[in-house]
Amino acid sequence: MIDWKQIETVFLDMDGTLLDLHYDNYFWLHYLPRRYSELKELSEAETQSILTPMFEEHAGSLNWYCLDFWADSLDLDIVALKREVADRIAFRPNAETFLKYVHDQGLDVALVTNAHRHSIELKLEHTVLGSLIDEIITSHDFSFAKEEQGFWEALQKARHYNPEKTAFFDDNEAVLRSARDSGIRFLYSIAQPDSQRPPRSQGEFPMLDDFAQVLPPR
Repeated sequence: MIDWKQIETVFLDMDGTLLDLHYDNYFWLHYLPRRYSELKELSEAETQSILTPMFEEHAGSLNWYCLDFWADSLDLDIVALKREVADRIAFRPNAETFLKYVHDQGLDVALVTNAHRHSIELKLEHTVLGSLIDEIITSHDFSFAKEEQGFWEALQKARHYNPEKTAFFDDNEAVLRSARDSGIRFLYSIAQPDSQRPPRSQGEFPMLDDFAQVLPPR
């Protein structure tokens, strides 16, 4: 349970934190390879020989999260392909209730994500997320991924928040470590970012199974 009296600002990751990461994992690991094979008339093995090294090279970088980069690199309309399976976009347990609570408390609530703007727009089309937050910040605006200190330095200059009174929720522990190094005090991880994969049992940061865990009892 969080002492909300100590919090002024709430930063929230999107994919794997507020939204079920199953959609993104399914798209990148299963649907995209299948459609790439179909559209390029390649075997599954040929597709994997192309995609796997690219995924490994760019994992964790700004390119990894950039739909324009992948569209250019693979010569595919990535946004159109993501729309084909957009019915899988969904909130994680009690994420909407949590967002309504922090919004009603008058806290400064911002989405802080590595997701590309095109991806954010798609998620906003298929959820009520946009009506429950005050601002959307993507690492692409600052040219640094959240894993890098440059992102947090740029965010501090842009928003002038108090790290000692900021809570940040993210499913990526490398990102949480970077946020901790920047001075953010209240840090929380997600036990099961993807509803179709087993939950994680432990990590460096307090883990949430359900956002109800950080809401006051009714």
